[in-house]
Amino acid sequence: MNKYVLGIDQSTQGTKGLLFDEKGALLCRADLPHKQYIDERGWVEHDPEEIYANTLQVVKNLIEKAGINKKEISVLGISNQRETALVWDRKTGKPVYNAVVWQCARGSEICKKIAAEHENAEELVRSHTGLQLSPYFSAAKIAWVLQNVPGAQEKADRGELCCGTIDSWLVYKLTGGREFRTDYSNASRTQMFNIGELAWDPEVCGLFGIPVSCLAEVTDSDGEYGITDFDGYLDAPIPIRGVLGDSHGALFGQGCIETGMIKTTYGTGSSIMMNIGKKPVYSKRVVTSLAWKLNGEVNYVLEGNINYTGAVISWLKNDLKLIDSAGETEELAKAANPEDETYLVPAFSGLGAPYWDSDARAVISGMSRTTGKNEMVKAALESIAYQISDIVKIMKRTAGLEIAEIRVDGGPTRNHFLMQFQSDILNIPVRVPDAEELSGIGAAYAAGIAMGIYDQKKLFENVNRTEYKAQMVENERERKMNGWRQAVEKALRK
Repeated sequence: MNKYVLGIDQSTQGTKGLLFDEKGALLCRADLPHKQYIDERGWVEHDPEEIYANTLQVVKNLIEKAGINKKEISVLGISNQRETALVWDRKTGKPVYNAVVWQCARGSEICKKIAAEHENAEELVRSHTGLQLSPYFSAAKIAWVLQNVPGAQEKADRGELCCGTIDSWLVYKLTGGREFRTDYSNASRTQMFNIGELAWDPEVCGLFGIPVSCLAEVTDSDGEYGITDFDGYLDAPIPIRGVLGDSHGALFGQGCIETGMIKTTYGTGSSIMMNIGKKPVYSKRVVTSLAWKLNGEVNYVLEGNINYTGAVISWLKNDLKLIDSAGETEELAKAANPEDETYLVPAFSGLGAPYWDSDARAVISGMSRTTGKNEMVKAALESIAYQISDIVKIMKRTAGLEIAEIRVDGGPTRNHFLMQFQSDILNIPVRVPDAEELSGIGAAYAAGIAMGIYDQKKLFENVNRTEYKAQMVENERERKMNGWRQAVEKALRK
């Protein structure tokens, strides 16, 4: 009898179901999108009930598409969009409001009020949680729901509500309300978890008015999250044994399990993450969180998040109408004048790590009369690599670690021009795996290892990768980086 491993990757745009065989090979995939609710203020929400319904449906679609015997599915792993937060009734399982999505900054006034009313609040939050006081993380989103939904704060104070992230919502629903759990990676991105003491932080929770009693039980990333039959779809329930936030799942799926290993996920924005081992290192330029807790041991990471990477390509296509598809950019950039010194700093919504200037504005600089479409596309692609390079260099200095290579994933990694330039500007090899679904792969692999289906060492040895090696000479690299730094200075308002 076969032993299949099931992965669910619940992301910002939709829900993926992934099916893996006993060797860790991806056999089949099924997807369902969900609606994005965006209002005139730019506030972003998802319907939690739609997400759960899609999760059930995507599993059914996947198994039917794969044509396998559903009795042979052995275990489930879950990866999820991380900071997105929601609140639901502990007894009924009904959300009191939509999920507030990680992109949504509606909690900014709450953060400003905390900073104004509590001396040293920002340093307290950073030193306890490893994160800057920011509406980006879950705490301010949950606080907004409790403050704005009538009666919610009172119910929370009585312990009648669950306040959690998408992973804890899915675990709760899939287990019929029997389990309310989250893993260490997701907990560490809520801005309520003390990453030194490895527990919810009552002091920080108090700043946001969120009772600790409403938060999920924090469980090892490969721990026991209960059992599920997908609302009666399976003949017998299977265990949930792997839960990881999406970027952490990608770090594990990339095999970045040793100190100093680093991965970058290229998406709409980008997450750069470095495994820094068993002890945290703190920085004001990048954040510190937990990679995971596996085999009873925690690993810490440094992480930098960039708002506009793949989104720069969307801007070229949808707003400037310079291209019809992302696939065109590689050839256009290759055809550009190599001597052109145009720089794009895509600070369309400020600059995140390592600058943390929300008032920064986008800049195009260094154009000449011969700068045209090709050169603009080239500058846009290069801006992605420059931003990532800034963060990698900060991480290297902060952790005091040498970086042997950078492992990358996401749609833009198919662009050979971008990958070669990334290697050139960092002066280290860039390695792209054949597999694309790294977040879901990471969670499924953690679940499969926990169940004894996979051997961790063999899993990561079998990954095929395309390697890009730096070809740029040092003085050219330095000249280009100086030009980038000058362009960034023009964008900054702080």
